[in-house]
Amino acid sequence: MKKALRITLKTLGVILVILIIGGLLGWWYVSSQFLSFEDDYTEKTEIPELTIDGYTFLDRNDNGALDVYEDDRASIEDRVVDLLSQMTVEEKIHILKGSGMASGMGMVDPEEGIPGVVGTIVATPRLGIPAINLSDGPAGLRIEPTREGVDRTFYATAFPIATLLASTWNTELVYSVGDAMGNEALEYGIDVILGPGANIHRHPFCGRNFEYYSEDPLLTGKIGAAMVNGIESNGIGTSVKHFVANNQETNRNYNDTRVSDRAMREIYLKGFEIIVEDAQPWTIMSSYNKVNGTYTAESRDLLTDILRDDWGFEGLVMSDWFGGNDAVAMINAGNDLLEPGTKKQWKALTKGYEDGTLDMDAVDTSVKRILTLALKSKKMTDYTYGENPDLEAHAEITRKSASEGIVLLKNDDTLPLQKGKNVALIGVYSYDFIAGGTGSGDVNEAYTVSLEEGLANTGFSVNQKAKEVYQKHKNANPEAFIKPEGMSAMFNPYLPPEMSYDDAMMQDIANDSDLAIITIGRNSGEGGDRVVEDDFLLSEAEKKMLSAACEAFHAVNKKVIVVLNIGGVIETASWKNQPDAIVLAWQGGQEGGNAVADILNGNVNPSGKLTMTFPMHIDDHASNANFPQNGMPMQMMDMLFGKDEVPEDEMVENVDYTNYEEGIYVGYRHFDKADLDVSYPFGYGLSYTDFEYGDMELVYENDSLKVTLPVTNIGDVTGKEVVQFYVSKDSTQIDRPEQELKGFAKTSELSTGATDTLEVNIPVKSLQYWNEKSSQWTLEPGSYVIKAGASSRNIKRSVQIKI
Repeated sequence: MKKALRITLKTLGVILVILIIGGLLGWWYVSSQFLSFEDDYTEKTEIPELTIDGYTFLDRNDNGALDVYEDDRASIEDRVVDLLSQMTVEEKIHILKGSGMASGMGMVDPEEGIPGVVGTIVATPRLGIPAINLSDGPAGLRIEPTREGVDRTFYATAFPIATLLASTWNTELVYSVGDAMGNEALEYGIDVILGPGANIHRHPFCGRNFEYYSEDPLLTGKIGAAMVNGIESNGIGTSVKHFVANNQETNRNYNDTRVSDRAMREIYLKGFEIIVEDAQPWTIMSSYNKVNGTYTAESRDLLTDILRDDWGFEGLVMSDWFGGNDAVAMINAGNDLLEPGTKKQWKALTKGYEDGTLDMDAVDTSVKRILTLALKSKKMTDYTYGENPDLEAHAEITRKSASEGIVLLKNDDTLPLQKGKNVALIGVYSYDFIAGGTGSGDVNEAYTVSLEEGLANTGFSVNQKAKEVYQKHKNANPEAFIKPEGMSAMFNPYLPPEMSYDDAMMQDIANDSDLAIITIGRNSGEGGDRVVEDDFLLSEAEKKMLSAACEAFHAVNKKVIVVLNIGGVIETASWKNQPDAIVLAWQGGQEGGNAVADILNGNVNPSGKLTMTFPMHIDDHASNANFPQNGMPMQMMDMLFGKDEVPEDEMVENVDYTNYEEGIYVGYRHFDKADLDVSYPFGYGLSYTDFEYGDMELVYENDSLKVTLPVTNIGDVTGKEVVQFYVSKDSTQIDRPEQELKGFAKTSELSTGATDTLEVNIPVKSLQYWNEKSSQWTLEPGSYVIKAGASSRNIKRSVQIKI
């Protein structure tokens, strides 16, 4: 027995040693191939004299390199051409790839970099080219707030999620958010923000929908362009992502999006096209997925023929992190920058140069684009990074934008509330508000204002009996209320378990308070998609909580309000008749609780409108027939090491490939065409006042439809109105949507009786459809109807015109 035990222990010891050695070898391989800043690049020291447009640059820095690139006497274009002429092949290949993942994992010397940046464009010290810092993300900078040996914090503002910002329908306001975000990047030494996201809400379950704007490409493009212009007004670049048709997280690195040319042009590419036309961003990020069998990062059709040749995009394309499969194919296709950069890619590009498969003209083109960005950056102007952004001012912008994007879904003579009321807060998320989604869209903010704090800050009292129930629940589940941090926070949504209330407890709370507010919380993010049970649908605990509260409070003639602290669409049809009011708060960033309180107490009149449809049932979405239903998480090892191609006959539908069989019928386009009832339509949102639409006038000139529409506040409260302009084609000879959004405008803040005359230009080219037979945009002649509506299903005025 003892001998057997000794053998067993010896065997276990051997296994343990093997595991340790294997782990060390695995870490060595990962670090050497993916995390290291170093590759086989050797810094050159030979320094030629530079002459540009008659100017000879002789100044040298401490390393002996020329400082010509800080001299703006020559144009950036000329300086780039001269720079390129002096670069060795090795230097050119070196700058095509980032410095490795280590910079994004905090493995950086604070003296040389910024902890928390997710990647870089590498420096070339011989030629005076500095490293360019890239940082997530769409809702604010995701950098590390603490640094070793530094006795202060470097917090960034958590701005509202993209879906909420789009719900403002206010491009000027979104520009101001982008301006504040860009200022923080400028202050902290970030050169390019990896955002905004411009993918379409094809299906409500995409885990990253909160990072994206809408199910409609026009709204996506206009809001996205406003964000880009705001950020880049600071001399900071953006990287609009994820190009293109990246509409699910399940198997996102390898999924093949199989989609028609028409749907690509009219739905999935159109938002990006508008952003390029209106904002010309510094960079665009290619997505992980394939499109019709080819990785987007390796698709010359997408990255060169369409993006550059058709649209005139002037910036560079960078890959998503570890995106693409073949480094040589990526550069040849027009994917200029490989991020985060690996030794494997370095070796592949070097081999491609040696065997002739790497197109050196494509290399030169990509290097020019990268150098252009470097020379445009603040790094080349000796800008002093103060590292002290005005976080208080940015918090005010966050609060303002968050409140303007809140959508009032229901209001039965309940809101606004009188200040001083004693409010019973029901549910975990009333006390523990969700600021934003997870993954690269997360932010390390200084604080998050809960609904409890927001109400207290604006003159309400929080019922103590209801709070005691929450406190007991929290004390009984301590581990569930520990918020994940660092890398764990990126991929693990913080979702503590919901509370339960018995009838006696709820009745006691109802008797002791003036009204109830129930908060329903949801969160998601990078790496996984949402599911039906306990996510799209209310959980059993939430259903019981809602029915118990409504029964108890209504029994004593008191109101119940539901606040939706969510990042994506949930089912509402089955329960929306129970509460007296429903406030769609989204995820409002760090000032979310204050913003909701501003709406509840009437300090702000709600003016947000839905940027997507809330369906009666998830099956009502045409895309639901082709979307993963199990929420399969991202496979990290596959992303790092790649995986073998799956044979066609072994491919799993909606995992290895996804058929976009619905074509152009995404969102309201589908619901209108199929004549389906919805819970809340696209563009819907209530106000505390009423608006009257006057007569719409239409003038057709200079290939544009110029629309004017007076809007008057006929109610008793000052407020704003969003007007949406839809276009329908009479007697169409092709298959096309019943109507499509082609313009929108938001009034100024109107006092009672005041009128604002809105003016919108609708380019005639926006009425074209993509003709797959001729592979071009085509205008169908005939009669068109221009409609002005408060939502897609509440049309107020219309005019007809023949084109």
